[in-house]
Amino acid sequence: MKSYTLTQTRNQHGEVFDQATVEPVLITKQKRPSHVILSAEAYQQLVTRLEELEDLHWGQAAENALSQSSMVGSEAFTTTLEKLANG
Repeated sequence: MKSYTLTQTRNQHGEVFDQATVEPVLITKQKRPSHVILSAEAYQQLVTRLEELEDLHWGQAAENALSQSSMVGSEAFTTTLEKLANG
């Protein structure tokens, strides 16, 4: 990832944004990372991938919860209720 100082970014903004279409660009302020500039397409790809990973995580969490659950199906539940109601 190419890096520019904040001053370079102000003075060479065209070059910085051109570079950001190719790869993310790191902006530093007082020698510390400050911002990252990336293309809208790269940003959307990151957001899409994050959403996919979140869906995967929550899907696995739901499957784990279901596999550890002691819930019964509706037929077993209804049968048990009928037995209890009929004594």
